Order: sequence, then C-alpha cells, then structure tokens
Amino acid sequence: MNFCKGLRPAALPLALLLIAGLAVADTPIRDHQITAEDYFDLTILGNIAVSPDGQWVAYSESRWGQGKEGRSTDLWALRTDGRDMRRLTFDGFGAGHPQWNPRSDTIYFLGHRDDGAEKPPYDGSTQVWRVDQTHGLVAVTRHDGGVSDFQLDPAGRYLYYKVDDEVTDGPWAELKKKNSDLEFGHGVRTLHALRRLDLQTWRDQEIFPADRVIWEMSLAPDGKAMAMITTEDNELIFKEGWSDVEILDLESSAVTTITSQQWRDGHKSPYGWLEDLAWSADSRALAFAIAYDGYASDIWVTERHDAAWSLDRVQRPDMVTYSGGLRWRGRERTLCFKGESLARVGVYGIRDVRNGRQGKSRLLVGGDVVVGGFAFDARGRKLLAGLETPTTANDLYLIEDQTKRQRLTHLNPQVDTWILPRIQHVSWTGADGDKCYGILELPHDYQVGDGPLPTIIELHGGPTSSTKYRLRLWIYGRALMASNGYALLSPNYHGSTGYGDTFLEKLIGRENEIEVTDITAGTRWLIEQGIADPERIGVMGWSNGGYLTNCMIVAEPDLFAAASSGAGVLDMAIQWATEDTPGHVINYVQGLPWQQAEHYQKSSPLYHLDRVKTPTLIHVGGRDPRVPPAHSRALYRGLKHYLGVDCELIVYPGEPHGLTTHENRLAKITWDLAWFEKYLLGKED
Repeated sequence: MNFCKGLRPAALPLALLLIAGLAVADTPIRDHQITAEDYFDLTILGNIAVSPDGQWVAYSESRWGQGKEGRSTDLWALRTDGRDMRRLTFDGFGAGHPQWNPRSDTIYFLGHRDDGAEKPPYDGSTQVWRVDQTHGLVAVTRHDGGVSDFQLDPAGRYLYYKVDDEVTDGPWAELKKKNSDLEFGHGVRTLHALRRLDLQTWRDQEIFPADRVIWEMSLAPDGKAMAMITTEDNELIFKEGWSDVEILDLESSAVTTITSQQWRDGHKSPYGWLEDLAWSADSRALAFAIAYDGYASDIWVTERHDAAWSLDRVQRPDMVTYSGGLRWRGRERTLCFKGESLARVGVYGIRDVRNGRQGKSRLLVGGDVVVGGFAFDARGRKLLAGLETPTTANDLYLIEDQTKRQRLTHLNPQVDTWILPRIQHVSWTGADGDKCYGILELPHDYQVGDGPLPTIIELHGGPTSSTKYRLRLWIYGRALMASNGYALLSPNYHGSTGYGDTFLEKLIGRENEIEVTDITAGTRWLIEQGIADPERIGVMGWSNGGYLTNCMIVAEPDLFAAASSGAGVLDMAIQWATEDTPGHVINYVQGLPWQQAEHYQKSSPLYHLDRVKTPTLIHVGGRDPRVPPAHSRALYRGLKHYLGVDCELIVYPGEPHGLTTHENRLAKITWDLAWFEKYLLGKED
C-alpha cells in the first residue's frame, strides 16, 4: 500500500535540503566550535512506529522554539528503505503515540490544533487525529477537555480512548464542591473513563466508568481485553506501591487484578512503579516492568491459563539493567527490551518466554550505541531503532544484524561540521575497592602531556541512572565544556545503572557516603593523570546531581573552586515531606523520618554546611514538585547570610523540575559558563 499516494508533498525544510546536498558533496569539514545556541538547533527523534507490512515507519521530530517557547513536535513518515520522506504535520501539531491501522495506509496519533475555536477539535485540546492517503489530516475525536491516551483496535474498527473526569467524593465532599477554587489534600481526584468510538458508524460510548486512574493501557491483539495500570488517586505518590496491573474484559466488563498485595510483599521495596505493558501476539501473555528508586528494575510476565493468570519474573542477562521499551517480537514469544551495560544501551531479546520458563538471551542491537527507541513490523522481521553514537546525534536506522545497519535519516547534518570533544569511558578505584566508571570529555586537540586543564566534575541525576557513552550536547555541561577548553568527567558512581545490580544497590542506606567517595576518587585520579588542574576544578549537577554537588562542597571544601547546584536536595527530611515521590527517600534512607532520624541527618548536607568554602551558583524551578525550591532557598540563606560564601540564587518562575523554555535553558547555560569562567579561569563577571 502506498501510504503517501495522494498526499500533498511537504515542503522540504532546510535540514532535508542539506541532506540531499551532503549525499553528493565532499565530507564536511569539522570547523565549527560548539556553542550554547547549537543546543537549540538539535532535532530530537521519538515515537517510532513501523507499519504492520514493514514498508513504512512513522516517527516524531521535536525542535526548540524561541524565547518562552519550549519544544514543539511534528509527525513524519518514510519508507523503511529510506525513500519517500514526508512531513505529515506542521507548527508543533504533535505526534503522540502514533499507531498504524492494519492496512498500513493510515496513522492515528495524538495532536492539537488551535484555530481559536471554542469547541474541539480546533480549540487547542489534545485529540486523536489521523492522516491517510485519501483524506489527508482528519480529526477523529472531538471530546470536550481532550483525550489523554488511545488504542486502535487490531481490526481497525474501533478506537478506544481515555478521558479525564474530576470527581469530588468522601467526607466533606459537598463543602469541597462549594469551595472548588481551593486546593485540598485529598478528596478531589482526576479519574479516567474509557470510551469506544466505532470508526464506521461513528457511534461513541463510554464502556468503563471513571472510578480509577488509568496511567497506562494496552489493547490485546485479539481485541478482547484491555490491560491497564491503575491507581485510586492521581497523585504521583500513588504510583509508588499502590498501583495495579488490571485486565478489563471488553465483552463482560469484568476486571481481573493481576498484581496483589501478596505479590508486592515479596519485593525488595514496597515502592515500585509499574510500567511498560506489552501483549504477546497470541494475547495470552502480558509483560510489564516494575521500576524502583535505588534497586534494579524487574520484568514480569502474566499468562492466561483458562480463567486463571500466572505471574513469573523474567531473568535479565548479567550486567544488563532494564531500560524500558518492553515488547514482543512479531508472532514469536521473544520478549525484547532496551538494556544498559557499561554506558551503552542496546536491544536485547529473550527467547521462548512462556509458562514460567525462558530461553537464551540475544543482543539484537549492540556496539557503541545508545538506543533511544525501537519498533518491529507485525511479523517481527524488520527492526528500526533510534541510535546515538560518540560521533553522531540521534537518527533512525534499519537494523539488519548486530554489525550491519542502514541509516535512514540525517536529522542534524550540522553536527557533521562540529569540532567534537574526545569522549572516553574511563575507570578508577572507588569505594569498597570497587571499580568505578565514568565518561571523560576532553578538548578535541588535547594530547597527553599537554598539561592540566580547568576541569568540571558533572554529576548525573537519578541516581538510578547514568551518563552514557555518546555525543551529547545539553544544558548540564557535556560537549559544551570541552568546547570551551575544560576537561569534563561525569562519574557513574555507586547507584548508577549499567554496572550490575550489586553496584547499583550498594547505594541503599549509604547516600552521602559511598558515592561521595567514588566522586572524590575519580577527581583525584584525574589530577594524578595530569589532566585536571587541582586549583581549577568545578562541580555541577541537577536533581540528584545537584544534591551530590551540595554533598561534595561539604565533604571536600578544598577540592572544588566553584560549584553549580541545580534543583538539589539539602535536607532529606524536608525532601520526604515535600516532594511528589517520597518513596525515593524512604528507599535510600530505609525508613521514615521518625524511624531513621539519625540516618536522615547523615544523608543531608545541611548539617555540615559550615564546612563550605566553594563559590556556589544555585538554580531551581519556582514550581518544582520533585525537589521543591525550599532546598535551594535554604542553601542560599545558609551560604550568603550566615557563612559569607560567594553565591547566587536563580529561581526560574513557574518552572517544574526540568526547565521547559528556550529562554530559561539558555539562561542556565550562560550563567554556568560565566560562573566557571570567573572562578576557574579568572575572568571578570
């Protein structure tokens, strides 16, 4: 089926014209020094969906706007042989959750269009849209308040979609309704109803009432059941141990709960997050993952046996951390996922997962790559993935085998002209005598023996995360610092993913101790190598990286000459009391504040803040729910008013945990560069 037949060809943007030019031109010369503005010229790949017949792939491209604008996203498609690239939406229309119909000639997706109308679909609300070869772009739903998720029936007859419904109930419900402009701690919830739209008759009906929150849903391939991850309330805290995997029978409306409290009682933490629902092609097995703060994620499979459902844990390959993307390969019982190992992210497949047993694991996409997303066609024969490497930004590839892949896009041709940093995966001895790893970036022309450099220690967030072995220009230092003459080391300290479960889980009960030792050892190793100038070392991070920045300037007041602390915790008791995911703190501190008072204090930089000498730049979003601004304001108060340490506090009004606008992200980069130039390079502000 020719998906693009009849569609008006999209005007090719400059990036695509450059691709055509590069195909015949000489190899570009790398003569462009990376700047802060280059970050905002990057195109981000996402939402990969392969047509059932394997002939087409849909995907999204996201780009930054200007000023107070954030990223906007549009939908694209091209043949899986790399021909016929088409832009399907414009002006940040959106490209959420693209799904193909069974004939491979229509794509359904979540998008929004604001033409100033009072009613949907042109009022800016998110609706389900479709684009095909006959009608072009068409609104499918027109629901007041918008649509938050959908699933297309495998036969293409029905569209199931989820809508919000605010409910006020429980004690004091009537008084709360009368004072609806106020905020209440509980009793006012946004629940979800499930509706079904007949795509032939256009009959639209509610098939499941709004009596729970549906965080995720997945329709079985036979169209008979909907798997859901649900909670009783829409506060994020309810996903931490109070969520369930449920299966809704679409014929009888009966609901089966798969994950009982007894099942959770055997876990390493009661605060796990359920995610990544994936049905097998025969609709008899449902895979899902449970993720934790501080512990390795696990994969589970529930299988239907007549009226009962079994539940078994799937074993991951050694030294591989689950990293999302759970799906079955075609009609096989091969369960695939993204797995992280040694700062790389590949695609792994576990064969013959059935009846509580599993076959051998196989690496489907490997090497020095970081996989962002991947998808198969209906038969599982074609695998497409978004890849990043140490020298290229994200692009879409057709994967033929582990060593052979075809690059289908060239989303960021300007990167071919960048003078790239030298990127290495390095190691040193950290806490407990364990080998620690990290990513080292050096100026492109730096050679051993050139002498020590001003150095930035960049600390990743999470902490259940890591810094990957890839080219990455972003607002937290990578690529840009090396371009400005600094060495940059990003340690994957204890608690980081990709180095085995034991290394990951050693951080439990030892925050502000074991990882501080790792980071200190890595910094001193860099000095011993003759790379870092011991008088000109800065430290920076955001979120858990901001917390660790606070820890480091307390623990090593003479090691760091400058610091940039972004959205960092200062006091663990305040963090437990005010953040939206307190299970994070409970896991690491191993209890509640009244159970582990001494441990809460030990893991908090606040109680030894008088040790700090380091000039510190402090960033925080004004409406950050994850690490509320109280921490940053307390750090600023302590340093400026009571300790006399040079510092600046920057609050980004209205911003959440991550900065969302071009203007604010550029300000963050600009301030960091200026701060380190003053205190590490001696330049005047």
